[in-house]
Amino acid sequence: MASPIETLGGVRLDPDGSVTRMGLVALSTDLTFERDAARVLPHDGLALHVARIAFQNPTTPANLRAMLPDLSETAALLVPGVDLAAICFGCTSAAITLGDAAIDDAVARARPGVPVITPARAALKGFAALGIQRIVLLAPYLRETTRPVAEYFSAAGLEVVRACCLDMADDRDIARLSADTIISAALAADTPEAEAMFISCTSMPTLGLIAEIERRLGKPLLTSNQACLWQMLGIAGRPMPEGYGRLADVHRAMAGAA
Repeated sequence: MASPIETLGGVRLDPDGSVTRMGLVALSTDLTFERDAARVLPHDGLALHVARIAFQNPTTPANLRAMLPDLSETAALLVPGVDLAAICFGCTSAAITLGDAAIDDAVARARPGVPVITPARAALKGFAALGIQRIVLLAPYLRETTRPVAEYFSAAGLEVVRACCLDMADDRDIARLSADTIISAALAADTPEAEAMFISCTSMPTLGLIAEIERRLGKPLLTSNQACLWQMLGIAGRPMPEGYGRLADVHRAMAGAA
C-alpha cells in the first residue's frame, strides 16, 4: 500500500520582478535566434520566453505577409499573465514587409503596453547610436525580398550605397551558411563609400563572426540578431557582452554613463 501524501508548509515565492522577462516570436522554421540569445543574454535575472509562429518557405513577400493573421494569437502564448519587459518579432524581412506599425498593432492586441522590438528598427537605433549615415546592405534573401529591406533603410533616412543578396529562398538553408561564405560575402559586398554594414536575417548565423568581419572591413557591422539582443539588454539595463562588435562598445559606454 502506498504511503499517504503529506502536505508540507513553508512555501515561499520569489517576488514579482526578480527576473526581467523578454518575449520572442520566432518563425517555426528559425534555427538561429535562440542559439544567439543563449550566447548573449545573461543567465541570471533575465529570461527569454519563445513562441513560434507558423511559416511556410520560400521567403517571398507573399509568404511573409501570410503570417500577420496569426501574430496576435502567437504573441498571446508568451507566458500569459506574466509581465514582459519587451517582445521581439524575430524576422527582419517579415517585419519590413508587414510594416513596423502592423507588427506593433498585432502584438498590442495580445499584450497591450509591452514595447515591441523588430530587427531593422533595432538596427536603426544602433546606427543612430554609432552616428552612421551611409550603409551597405547584405541579405541572404531572394532579390524580391531584399529590395524592401533596402527601401526601409532609405525611407528611414540612411543612404544605402550598395545592396547585395545571396538569392536564397529557404531560411533553413540560410541558417546553415558556412562562416567562410558569410565572411567572403561581406568582403565582396563592402564599398569604401559605406560607413558601416548591415547583414540582414535572423536566421543567418552571423553573430559569432561580427568581430572578425569588423576587423577585416575596418568599420562597424550590425546584424539582425545582434541589434535585437542589444535593444533587449538596453531595456533590461544590462550591458552587451564583449566580442559582439562596436555596437556593444556603445552599449557599455552608455551603461557606464548612466
